[in-house]
Amino acid sequence: MPRMDQNSPKPGCRTGPQLPTPVFVESSPAPPGIGGRPMRVSILLQITGDDGAIGPAEEVTTFEKANERPEDLGLSIAEGKAMLAAVQARTVLVQATTWSQRRRCCPACGARRRSKGSYPLVFRTLYGDVELDSPRLHRCPCQTTDGPATVSPLCDLISSHVAPERLYLEARWVSLLPYAAAAGLLADVLPIASGANRTTVREHALRVAERAEAELGEERPCFIDGCPAEWEALPIPEGRIVAALDGGYVRNWDDRKSNFELIVGRSVPEDRAPRYLGLVHGYDRKPKRRLFEVLKSQGLQANQDVTFLTDGGEEVRALTELVTPEAEHVLDWFHITMRLTVLSQYARGVAHHDKAKSARLLAALDSIKWLLWHGNQYRAGEEIAFFEDDVDDLEVSYPNLGKFKRAAHEFAVTIASNAGSLINYGERFRSGERISSCLAESTVNTVISKRFAKRQQTQGTKRGAHLLLQTRTRTLDGTLRPLFERWYPGLANDNGNEAAQADAA
Repeated sequence: MPRMDQNSPKPGCRTGPQLPTPVFVESSPAPPGIGGRPMRVSILLQITGDDGAIGPAEEVTTFEKANERPEDLGLSIAEGKAMLAAVQARTVLVQATTWSQRRRCCPACGARRRSKGSYPLVFRTLYGDVELDSPRLHRCPCQTTDGPATVSPLCDLISSHVAPERLYLEARWVSLLPYAAAAGLLADVLPIASGANRTTVREHALRVAERAEAELGEERPCFIDGCPAEWEALPIPEGRIVAALDGGYVRNWDDRKSNFELIVGRSVPEDRAPRYLGLVHGYDRKPKRRLFEVLKSQGLQANQDVTFLTDGGEEVRALTELVTPEAEHVLDWFHITMRLTVLSQYARGVAHHDKAKSARLLAALDSIKWLLWHGNQYRAGEEIAFFEDDVDDLEVSYPNLGKFKRAAHEFAVTIASNAGSLINYGERFRSGERISSCLAESTVNTVISKRFAKRQQTQGTKRGAHLLLQTRTRTLDGTLRPLFERWYPGLANDNGNEAAQADAA
């Protein structure tokens, strides 16, 4: 008869819940991977062709994983890279082989073309460089004798030898970071260390910019088409487009003691996303076309008001001429007040030698500022001429007197050459419209200074700087990804597209 424990319920009796009785289990060897020998992880790849044939499951990579420390859990960066590289190499090899086999026959007559061996080809992808054998086929007898004697079908598929997504990421990161830093970043997170160096990513990014440049239309001195009667028949535009343009300088790689000028801008419509513009002055042969295409991408109509805010420079002013019929060029208030502030500092310095003359000069500057603010161009021109004469007649031992005279003369020349660009700034300001190119100043800081001058000191050639500006401006305004999707429609189905657009916004 079995012995009953005193806590055990008697037969036929109902009792409440009882505490579990401790059970002592004899220790046994730990299972593999848990405190014992490492577990073995094998990654198998099975490919099903487009004809429905299921291929064999092949082992592409194997890992041995311990379970002793937190860093042992999951895949490490090196293991993840090895897995991605192995899967990528096998997948690309199968796809390339299938492509080549389907094009073994002549597309005209269907006859099988004779083989002439193969040559090695390297396809650079995000997940490693894949070495392929590109077959060479003799020209079919049905073809004419013109052209090459052999063809390589695989080159039609991967003519650039670089995967589109890799080109996109390299162009994107190169536009934001120095070449070496961008290459290091890509090598850290992706298994492309063998091909990720500053020279490679630079050439790939510039290749993207050159392809975009080739799509730009021809330059024209005037982009105004049609007649006013046709413009009036157009639908009423949503609002005014304000485009602010300014310049900056970058050290010249070819001549280390000199700089060359970059012109950048930002176009801000009232109902659409802003766009950036960038070019190297004197190198770009299509500056007006580039500006026109930026405005056109924002829905520019011939009857739409466009305001160009600039610093009054001759190059920038010429860039905005005859681009659209309803455009106006405005000398922005920021640069006017900046020059007046410099002149006021010089006038205060005169006070150490002649207080009366200093007070008269400061009063004249206040009067000039008030007249310009209210759009009284005629009176402002007279006051500026009187002020320049007064500065030229100064006879004091002021150390900066020569600089003072040059600044007064440059201010007078700037106002005179931009007489047609002066407006009633006070009235425009009270109407809630832009009168200052602070927008352009921030654009210079965003486009040029952070990548070329201040945070990332750059010495570049005019060609390199111009092409880099094209990818950088597209990255900043979020149009680089749509450009690649137009070139490679398959990228539009990428799951990362929404995230990329959110980052750009």
